[in-house]
Amino acid sequence: MGLFASFPVDEVTVLDIAGAAGMTPAAVYYHFASKEQILLEGMQQFRDALLVEVRANLPTTHDASVIGDLVAHLLAWNRRNRVVATVYFVNSIGLSLLVEAVRRETRLELVALFRRAARSARGRLGAAEAGVIAVALVSLLETATASNLNQDAAYRSLGARRFTEEVRSLADRIAGFV
Repeated sequence: MGLFASFPVDEVTVLDIAGAAGMTPAAVYYHFASKEQILLEGMQQFRDALLVEVRANLPTTHDASVIGDLVAHLLAWNRRNRVVATVYFVNSIGLSLLVEAVRRETRLELVALFRRAARSARGRLGAAEAGVIAVALVSLLETATASNLNQDAAYRSLGARRFTEEVRSLADRIAGFV
C-alpha cells in the first residue's frame, strides 16, 4: 500500500510490489491475480478497520458534541493510518469499477452508521432527515480527510488544529446542533 500511496497506481508494477515485499513476481502472482487485486485487498482491509473504528465510537447518548467529536476522531484516525488512507481517499478515486464498488459499499455502510449516530445523538429524528444528515457527514469526512492527506490550500491555510476544529464545528452544524 506504501507504493500505491507514493506513486500513481498506474505506475506501480507487480515487479515493484514484489521488490517491496521481498518476493519474486511469480510469488506475487501465486497469491494475487493482478496488482489491482492487491490494491482491492488493501482497500478492503482499510475499509474493515475504518468501519470497526466508526462502530466503536458511535454516540450512545443525546449529546450535542458527539457527532463533531466522532468526525474529528475519524479524521485523526485517518491521519494515523495515513498510508492506506491516502490510497483509499486520494489515489484510488475513479481507478476502476471494482475499486469504486468497494468505495460505494463503504459509503453505504458509513451512511447507515452515521444515520444511527445522528438518531442516537439527537433522539427523535425522521428517517429522511437522518439520511440527509448521514450523507452530508460522510461527504464531509471524505472531503476533509482528502484535504488533510493532500495538505491542500484549505488545510494549509488553517493549520492542523484549526482545520480539525472547523471540521468538528461543521459536523455539529450538519447534525443540527448549532
